[in-house]
Amino acid sequence: MAVFTKVSKNQMAIFINSYDVGELISFKGIEEGVENTNFLIITTYGKYILTLYEKRVNPLDLPFFLSLMTHLSSAGLTCPTPIQDRNGKQLRELAGRNAVLVSFLPGLCIIRPEPNHCQEAGGALARFHKAGQNFTMKRTNTLGPDGWKLLFKQIEHRANEIYKDLDQIILAEFRALLPNWPKHLPVGVIHADLFPDNMFFCEGTFSGVIDFYFSCNDFLAYDLAICINAWCFEPNISYNLSKGESFLRGYEKERPLTSEEKKALPLLARGAAVRFLLTRSYDWLHTTPDSLVKPHNPIDYLYRLLFHQSVKSSAEYGLHRSNT
Repeated sequence: MAVFTKVSKNQMAIFINSYDVGELISFKGIEEGVENTNFLIITTYGKYILTLYEKRVNPLDLPFFLSLMTHLSSAGLTCPTPIQDRNGKQLRELAGRNAVLVSFLPGLCIIRPEPNHCQEAGGALARFHKAGQNFTMKRTNTLGPDGWKLLFKQIEHRANEIYKDLDQIILAEFRALLPNWPKHLPVGVIHADLFPDNMFFCEGTFSGVIDFYFSCNDFLAYDLAICINAWCFEPNISYNLSKGESFLRGYEKERPLTSEEKKALPLLARGAAVRFLLTRSYDWLHTTPDSLVKPHNPIDYLYRLLFHQSVKSSAEYGLHRSNT
C-alpha cells in the first residue's frame, strides 16, 4: 500500500467543505500510489481525487505541475484538472502536507499493454507534446544527463550489491553517452514518467493521462525514448517489435519525427534506461524493509540498457526503414 499520510473523517469533511463540490459521502486511500498519498473522494456531486504531496516532491515545483495540468486540459488533452476552493486556491494544506483536489478520470490503466494500446499511447504522447508547445512555464529536468553523476555518487559505493561490476557498467555508459548527447533536437514540455500505470483506457481506447510530477522541459524525443522502455518490453525484458512499431506509428500520426530525432532515438533510449537504472538503484538501496512501498528491481533496466547497446538505428525499434 502507499497511503503515507492518514486523514481523519472530520479532517476530510472540513477540507472538502471548503470547495463547491457538494458534501462528503466517503473517501478511500488509493494503494497503487508510489510517490504521494492519494484518496478517492465521493461527494454528492460526484467523484474526485485528492493528492497529498509527500516529502519527495519539491513544493517549489507544484505551481508548474498544477499550471501544466490546467493548460493541457484547456488544450483538449484529457487529464486531471485542479479544482479551486471557494477562495480561488488550488494548492492547499491537509494533515501537514500540500494538498490538491482534482477532477476524476474514468478508465483503467493497462499493466500488460497490447500493440493497440501502444498505438493509442503513442498518439496521446504526441498530443501531449503538441498541447504543451505554448505552455510558458519552465522546469529543468533534474533527472536528465546533468543529474546522472550526482545520482551515481549516492549509490556508487553499494552499486555492486545489485549486480556485479554495476558501478563500472554505469561509468562506461557515462563515457559513451554524455559526450555524444544531442544538443539541438526539438524541445518542449515532457511527461518524463509515462509508464502504463499513468495512462487510462476505456474499452481499449485512450481516456486520460495522470501523474505529472516528473514533468519538465527536455527533448520531446527523449520522452518517446522513455516510453519505448516503459511500454515495449515484455516481462522477460525481450523487446516486442510489434509494440514498438505500434507506439511509433501512433506518435508519428500526430507528430512526425525529424530526421535528427530518428537518428538520435537509440542514444536517447539508452540514456532513458540509464536514468531509470540509477533512480531504481537508489530506491532499491535506500528503501527500508518496513517501507509502505516495494521498490522496483533495477535489474530490469540494466537488461533494457544491454539491449539498447546493440541497437544501430531507430528501425530496430519499429520505425519503418522508409521513414528513417
